[in-house]
Amino acid sequence: MKRLVLDNVHHQTVQSFSKEWSRFDQEDVDADELERLFGEYFAIFPWELLPERARGADIGCGSGRWAQFVARRDIGELHCVDPSKEALQVSRAKLKRYNNVILHHASVDALPFEDNSLDFAYALGVFHHVPDTAAALASSVRALKKGAPFLVYLYYAFDNRPLWFRWLWRGSDAVRRVVASLPSRVKDLCCDALALSIYWPLAQAARFAEALGIDVSPWPLSAYRDRSLYTMRTDARDRFGTPLEQRFTARQIEAMLLEAGLMDIRFSSGPPYWCAIGFKV
Repeated sequence: MKRLVLDNVHHQTVQSFSKEWSRFDQEDVDADELERLFGEYFAIFPWELLPERARGADIGCGSGRWAQFVARRDIGELHCVDPSKEALQVSRAKLKRYNNVILHHASVDALPFEDNSLDFAYALGVFHHVPDTAAALASSVRALKKGAPFLVYLYYAFDNRPLWFRWLWRGSDAVRRVVASLPSRVKDLCCDALALSIYWPLAQAARFAEALGIDVSPWPLSAYRDRSLYTMRTDARDRFGTPLEQRFTARQIEAMLLEAGLMDIRFSSGPPYWCAIGFKV
């Protein structure tokens, strides 16, 4: 029996993202950098399998930074959904040039789609911020047509990392719990300070080491070695300023996707972890 979760929203987290996307609307990110990041998230997405003039959904669209790359493809309709009115205002400004984009103010427990009506959907960095991740996945999958792909990115539980890496995260998570509880302006200052004092130095160290021929993939925050300070500040705000965060192993994600009604699950072999895709049964 399918679960029905009403109000599957963490309202403090929605409010936090409202402020984040209002501050970081992604307009100051270099277009090539943003497209490169988009390519990392969508590396396993089967564009070639979509029907002509496909109808899809960006669930938890935020600032619309990924939707702009999807909308410019041969897509019939892209429905962008978010529970934050402020985020949708940012998306509306960013996506106004695309006449195939439709915005919806809605949460994942009340998606504005009929069952079996979408040719594809994706939710990137969203469902680890809702109370019931499995229910959010199930709600989204119900809207897909048979055989339609669903792409998801969920924070990983460091299941592909050594024990010391996980303990390092435990310390950072303790910091997140404190920072996330602070008043908005103080929170912003703290997150900027973390980006400048931790993200940037570690990223530069990884960049220098890589130039010397050292494999930096196991290093914390080495993925930021080719990213701008703006992206680091955005992600520090995302990571440390968000009240609700959940993490999952690849095995747990696979189990939730199967339970939601997807098959042929596969994971991206590179960061960000974990990106996974499945197809509606």
